[in-house]
Amino acid sequence: MDSIPDQHGRTAVVTGANSGLGLVTATALARAGAHVVLAVRNTTAGEEAAHRIGGHVTVRELDLASLDSVRSFAATLTAELPSIDLLVNNAGVVLLGPRRTSADGLELQLATNMLGHFALTGLLLGTLAAAPAARVVSLSSITHRNAHLDFDDLMFERGYRATTAYGRSKLATTVFGVELDRRLRAAGSPVMSVLAHPGVTRTNLTPRAWEHRGRAGRVIARLGLIATQPVEQGTLPQLRAATGTEVRGGQFFGPARLWETRGPVAEARLSREAADPAVGRRLWAAAEELTGVVSVQDAATPAS
Repeated sequence: MDSIPDQHGRTAVVTGANSGLGLVTATALARAGAHVVLAVRNTTAGEEAAHRIGGHVTVRELDLASLDSVRSFAATLTAELPSIDLLVNNAGVVLLGPRRTSADGLELQLATNMLGHFALTGLLLGTLAAAPAARVVSLSSITHRNAHLDFDDLMFERGYRATTAYGRSKLATTVFGVELDRRLRAAGSPVMSVLAHPGVTRTNLTPRAWEHRGRAGRVIARLGLIATQPVEQGTLPQLRAATGTEVRGGQFFGPARLWETRGPVAEARLSREAADPAVGRRLWAAAEELTGVVSVQDAATPAS
């Protein structure tokens, strides 16, 4: 954490910043001097986190599973801030059990993990582009490598399986980050898109996902605590993506050891589907239709 470059004069927005990877990321950025906006669903928890972090920290309400909330949050930020230097699309959900939907009727894991961030990024691109060297960091997962996007059933209405839906949502997030990089480059935007994944990290998401399984679920959650690396270690790839001076658009960072499950930060491996431009174009078009948010070409370049 001590190797983070000085962040004074920079503004960072971190989604899901009141716990887990988001809290550690927000803390590191604030302690390096950044003004950090904690974008959280629960503002009470957000205020408690802000108090623990200290520094120049602002709390704003954001529910990524509601496109109305995403639009309201983005409108508030664009009115308050002349520019944003960093957007860390960190928030996510891991669900087990039956299929659930968002406020907009979308499959909840895809809605929260990818579509909400797609909409948020598109709505903030103008404010990001007003900064001299802004970045968007998308949080992937090693589960994306075993996933496949079914464009005939993106909402997973047939044969729903929660773990498969999670993998698809993380593949979609990864495809989004890669395709965003392609489009920003093509548009000549000053904004850079970078990706990261935390390996197998000890956060509060997995225990929550097992809560409804009773005693068996609690046992599995405890075993998970033993098998995973600390959240401080798992946060390092996204901090490298967010602040590394040598980082280039389109790079993907993760742990270096044990099949990228843990260890020091290194460049990570994309699945073939995540890197496929045809998949990127198709998902982008679907996301625009589902969210109503315009493309990079319409929004990424600041007004002259």
